Amino acid sequence: MTPLSSRHRLYDIFADPERDIEAKIAQALDLGAEFFDLPIGFLTRIDDGIQEIVQSTGGHELIQPGETCPLDSAYCRLTVELDSPLAVQDAAASDISQQAIDTFGLGTYIGTKIVVQDETYGTVCFADTDERGTPFTDSEEMFLELLGKLVSRELERQAHDRELRGRNERLKREKQRFEAIAETSFDILFRVGLTGQFTYVSSAVERILGYSPAELTGEQFTDFTTEAAAEVAAEAYARVLDNQNVQNLELDLLDDTGSVVVLEVNATPVIEDGDVVGVQGVGRDVTDRKERQQELHIKNRAMDEAQVGISITDIREPNEPLIYVNEGFERVTGYSAEETLGRNLCFLQGEQTDPECAQRLETAIDAGDPVVVELINYRRDGTPFWNQIYLAPVDDETGAITHYVGFQQDVTERKRTEQLIQVLNRVLRHNLRNDMNALLGWHNHLYGSDSRNADVERRVERIAQGLLAMSERARELEQYARRERVPERLDPTVLLTAIVNEQREQWPNATIQLAIQTDRNICAGSELKQMVTELIENAIKHNLSNDPHVVIEVNNNGEWIDIVVSDNGPGIDEMEAKVVSEGGETPLQHSSGLGLWLVNWAVTRYGGSFRISATEQGDGTTATIRLPGIEDETPVDAVARRPTVLFA
Repeated sequence: MTPLSSRHRLYDIFADPERDIEAKIAQALDLGAEFFDLPIGFLTRIDDGIQEIVQSTGGHELIQPGETCPLDSAYCRLTVELDSPLAVQDAAASDISQQAIDTFGLGTYIGTKIVVQDETYGTVCFADTDERGTPFTDSEEMFLELLGKLVSRELERQAHDRELRGRNERLKREKQRFEAIAETSFDILFRVGLTGQFTYVSSAVERILGYSPAELTGEQFTDFTTEAAAEVAAEAYARVLDNQNVQNLELDLLDDTGSVVVLEVNATPVIEDGDVVGVQGVGRDVTDRKERQQELHIKNRAMDEAQVGISITDIREPNEPLIYVNEGFERVTGYSAEETLGRNLCFLQGEQTDPECAQRLETAIDAGDPVVVELINYRRDGTPFWNQIYLAPVDDETGAITHYVGFQQDVTERKRTEQLIQVLNRVLRHNLRNDMNALLGWHNHLYGSDSRNADVERRVERIAQGLLAMSERARELEQYARRERVPERLDPTVLLTAIVNEQREQWPNATIQLAIQTDRNICAGSELKQMVTELIENAIKHNLSNDPHVVIEVNNNGEWIDIVVSDNGPGIDEMEAKVVSEGGETPLQHSSGLGLWLVNWAVTRYGGSFRISATEQGDGTTATIRLPGIEDETPVDAVARRPTVLFA
């Protein structure tokens, strides 16, 4: 048999579409055995160091289909290491291992490697137990190479067909599973083709959008979205066709009535033979969830932007930490959320906090009850304020209380007004009672006398004038309490120069000196003019010397500015000074005391403080007004202080 005719026959074997691969290989092995004049032919598969006989011809008992051996004990170990055929006419004189020779007893061997999809599959070989007398020729080796390539190609086609059948079967099963799930799914399952038209829509679409699947099939998917959502949907569709997945995409669709339905869409590419041929996905109706989210968003915004302070405390944690505070809380306390979260609400308490009120909060939380208290808390800058705190429990689905929501409201102005009314009532009751008793006594004295008594008349007049003065002070306090609080930028030089000039005209016998040692302005209200005037007049009117002397000094004191009014008078009574400066409960005995309370009221209204005391030598009084300083370029809102606790 000539090599040319053998090759033609080999081509014919593998070109026959009617034969399966096993028959083709069997015929090829028979043809090769005939061509090489060797009785044994076989195809092997090598996997993980083991050689298995797949097909064979000839009667060798160890070279039969299904027989296996370690590759190291096989003639084919050398074959798979070469890119060209291994031809051995005398095995004993070759590099084939003695173990292989002892196992199979082959004297002649020729084989070549089979490669399938760039991986070594095995070998195709021919052999005889006897040695061959002549070497294998080039044409014989070329024939074996051709046989090996044809077997490799046939095995690759078989692998491809098997893979394709498996893929198609998987696609078929997947389609069946997809459609089975789709028809029972609560969500809309869909497929869209390469032209953007629905090729499949599950029956859930009728419940969600009001359309039957038939009404959507063949239609462009963008025809059922809002105008704004169409562009987003088209962009997502393009991404999926580019072999990307889309997850949790919210799209606004229109139902059969024109109402908006929000779908959360997840989509993946449909791939066949390695190519993207469409898009498949699921759309879940999240309209209710979006509405709840929107409602929750509105509530959260309302909480975040509410003027009242709002906080949430987790009482499950040992320290009962704050886990949320809104901007109102930050405004009321001066603390940022970062400085607040994780801390217990008690950090706002301080020296003047009533321990009984604080205990009421703890007791209510321990009992799981709501509670409302008003107590003194401290802002970040250390200033005290009256805080009305309302705490309400929040329970979970089991009824267990897990959190407390708190509302904090600065009620300093109201508490100041209440305290002012208490002061007015106390002073008026005390002084009116005493002075009216005196008037009645002197009236009785005059009534029982036949002649005028100038001294008694003067006493009655003085008491009446005192009552009028006290009434005027009370009226002024009431007016200031009702007046709107308006912080502004006040130039101390302009303001105090005008005051001093007015007082010098009113009190020509008094010496009034002014020393301004700051170039900053004062952040306060226009009431400051009346406050300083009150201090100067009070110092002069109650000075019994022939040479009343008043000194007004304005000094920087850190972020504050101090206005110090000193005189050479008799000095203020220590008890009265304590009452005015610290808010004690001892009633004021003179109308002048109400004037000092008026000063305290106005100063603390702008976040400042007021102190008055006798000098250390006891020959005069020193009153100090402390208010925020403000630079020329600084906005008033950045410096203005909230009212502090009255008389603190």
